[in-house]
Amino acid sequence: MLTRRFFLGAAVAGPLIGMTSGAAQADEPQFFASKGAVIRGYDPVSYFIEGKPVKGLKTYALMWKGGTWHFANAKNRTAFEADPFAYAPQYGGYCAYAVSRGYTATTEPDAWRIHDGKLYLNHNQRVRTLWSRDIPGNVEKANANWPAVLRN
Repeated sequence: MLTRRFFLGAAVAGPLIGMTSGAAQADEPQFFASKGAVIRGYDPVSYFIEGKPVKGLKTYALMWKGGTWHFANAKNRTAFEADPFAYAPQYGGYCAYAVSRGYTATTEPDAWRIHDGKLYLNHNQRVRTLWSRDIPGNVEKANANWPAVLRN
């Protein structure tokens, strides 16, 4: 269960995250980058191919949609280049559950789910559990909030 402390932290951090990413001012939302790389440097293709997050390498880095993406190998980078929308996380890499509730939050690479062929990231495992209780309903809510939530 989410605590009052979590929501207070999200209320403070959410607007700051949107402002510091530059995404709120962009015509097209950019992906949230932490520590210089989207998904904290994890390979987005690995979620689909390996069934788990795999740390990417700077050797296989690629710039796309305002973010630096790291890949575990050249094959994964090539797959991403061929169809980035097939592999990129939804909602700019922000927490899908938070977006469904009208704010943004950071994500952890190991709190994820692939649903209907799309990658969704969550703030942590506990939030992922909440997200998983009604994925279709949460996707519908998040889609309605995205990308306007970046301006909140």
